Amino acid sequence: MLTITLKPGKEKSLLRRHPWIFPTAIERIDGKPEEKNKPGATAVVQSASGQFLARAAYSPASQIRARIWSFRDNEPVDHALIKRRVKQAVAYRVENVRDTDAIRLVFGEADGFPGLVADWYGGPSGYLVCQFQSAGVEAWKAAIVKALIDETGCPNVYERSDASVREREGMPLVTGVLAGAEPPDETPVTENGVRYAVDIRRGHKTGFYIDQRDNRRLVMEHASGREMLNCFCYTGGFSLAALKGGAKHVISVDSSGEALATGKRNMVLNGFDDTRAEWRDADVFKELRSLREQGRRFDLIVLDPPKFAASPQQVDRAARAYKDINLLGLQLLREGGLLFTYSCSGAISAELFQKIIAGAATDAGVDARILRRLSAGIDHPMTTNFPEGEYLKGLLLQRI
Repeated sequence: MLTITLKPGKEKSLLRRHPWIFPTAIERIDGKPEEKNKPGATAVVQSASGQFLARAAYSPASQIRARIWSFRDNEPVDHALIKRRVKQAVAYRVENVRDTDAIRLVFGEADGFPGLVADWYGGPSGYLVCQFQSAGVEAWKAAIVKALIDETGCPNVYERSDASVREREGMPLVTGVLAGAEPPDETPVTENGVRYAVDIRRGHKTGFYIDQRDNRRLVMEHASGREMLNCFCYTGGFSLAALKGGAKHVISVDSSGEALATGKRNMVLNGFDDTRAEWRDADVFKELRSLREQGRRFDLIVLDPPKFAASPQQVDRAARAYKDINLLGLQLLREGGLLFTYSCSGAISAELFQKIIAGAATDAGVDARILRRLSAGIDHPMTTNFPEGEYLKGLLLQRI
């Protein structure tokens, strides 16, 4: 087994139980040459004085050189640990998640699986969809898949390890069947009384934005009688929730015609009146300006853009983009109207996001109150020692 010895003083973050180790914190790595070059190898991490700190998954190609499996000296990394943690993760969702059969079963570090995402669509006869985004969980892939099947009773497992983070870990992008049957073109799920068709093989993330479930329900609760604009709508999750909630009319804007087509099919699937919905294939930035020039106004606007900042180096550019769309969104709101605005950029903190929105309101020449701070659902748990897990943040604003 490898031994990672940290530089003097670099043990502080691990004593606070932060689960990442960067190359600059490492003094030396001891072990056999083949282990030093093996992605996902288990390593004992110790302080400069030799104090045991953790067991970690080693990744020679990553800027996160090691990710912690356990801070306990008496907890080996083995099949029993994998089974135990999957069991705990599933039990937490069974206890806490309601009104849906689209569930995040495993949320990375928060569930003790650094770099793993596992989503469950459609119950026991549906599909488990996994993303193995770090060398450690990649090395334990077979054991993780078996444990997920055993614990859920769902025999179908599909891999969507096609996010760019894999390349930063020195691993190729991979998709395909891990167990059971190939997914169909669309897998039906139900959330808060709304039916959605999910494309597991080609859709964003694992096919659906599960993290926005609670926020879609909130939009549903505020939609009655309102005219709504949903920007970056993808397959229309917020739009369908608003229609379910009694929205008067919804304009949905996205630059993907394929995603909009899925949204239209989902509208039919739910039996909604298509005269209450309009789907626009357009660049959101240009469409917002066009709507402003037309003098259009809305009672409810959703801004849920893709990740604008994939790294800290992109924060400044991302901040300008967030400010631009929110300035326009606030100007398009009627007095008393509601703006649901989000950032899924991990490099943009909640504090910075609020400052950006405040600047947008000032430049738009409008006043707004914060009604709620928004985040991902309960199946995306946050731990006290890993703030990086809070990638999704949002605000519910009212123009006054």
